[in-house]
Amino acid sequence: MKKGNIFLLSTIFIAIFSSTVIAAPAKTCPANGKLKIFILSGQSNMVGFGQLEGETGTMEAYAKSNPKDYGHLVDKSGKHVVRDDVWIVNLSYKGKEQMGWLTTGYGASPDHIGPEYGFGFVVGDYFEDPVLLIKSAWGGRSLYKNFLSPSSADYPAPKADGDTGFQYSEILRHVKEITGNLKKYYPSYSGKGYEIVGFGWHQGWNDRINQNAVDVYEKNMENFIKDIRKDLALEKLPFVIANTGMGGWDIPPTARYKKKVEKLMATQLALGDPEKYPEFKGNVSGVETRDFQRTREESPSRQDYHWYRNWETFYLIGKGMGDSMVDLVSRNPMVQSLPTSQ
Repeated sequence: MKKGNIFLLSTIFIAIFSSTVIAAPAKTCPANGKLKIFILSGQSNMVGFGQLEGETGTMEAYAKSNPKDYGHLVDKSGKHVVRDDVWIVNLSYKGKEQMGWLTTGYGASPDHIGPEYGFGFVVGDYFEDPVLLIKSAWGGRSLYKNFLSPSSADYPAPKADGDTGFQYSEILRHVKEITGNLKKYYPSYSGKGYEIVGFGWHQGWNDRINQNAVDVYEKNMENFIKDIRKDLALEKLPFVIANTGMGGWDIPPTARYKKKVEKLMATQLALGDPEKYPEFKGNVSGVETRDFQRTREESPSRQDYHWYRNWETFYLIGKGMGDSMVDLVSRNPMVQSLPTSQ
């Protein structure tokens, strides 16, 4: 048995036997029989560093201090619940592939979550049909080079990690591999077809520290959206962009990086401005993440580039992305009638 397959099976085992599986609540969007697929991509903060255990800024701490908002995520014995209607597959790192019912542990390690967690709860609650999340995320990668799409530059076909556009090509490869082998990657697949419903993006650190990358980010992101849609043959595929809000609203005026960081934050949200991008009206939206910044004292880590590893921050980013995605899908008839595949 291959190492990757062993990891996949062990992930399923952990998900089933270490947590409590819960039935889904009543859904809002009626079923049409098609599996609903979402793609979640970005760099390390999409990989996810929301810490689960510890006294400060963790899931353990927030579940105790704020049971009203987070009590539903654990059972009476404190075990993390498992969705039985949202499945996740992550093929980003060879030998560390994951798949299973959505619960905690699909972040950077079994001790963390990423935005997939809050996102999955929102879309899982909305769709009566089952949901599949395809997570394609890598730490330390930029839109300027690694995720660069073909319309932004003429570059040779990428062959290895580090080549220009390699992560862009990997996203497409993951989608093709998973949707072409659904019974392998989603054993509960009914065979009734699927719909790729939306794309969630949370990325920016490696671009925001590079002025050249900041200056071309908006055009590169515009091209990325259009190229993904072209390559997936989904003209109006909904996109949700959560900006790179680390630092929050109070970046000191004397900080040397303040201007370029705040420019990139605004640039990411600009793609969802219907006046600036009429063609994206109703199918691209931005999520302002600066509201989710927590202080170092409220958090378990000093890593400002990972949101201090604050669990609530990562949960709220995912939830915000999920809420925004549901809004796009629910109010846009063109989105509701996306092409389906068998």
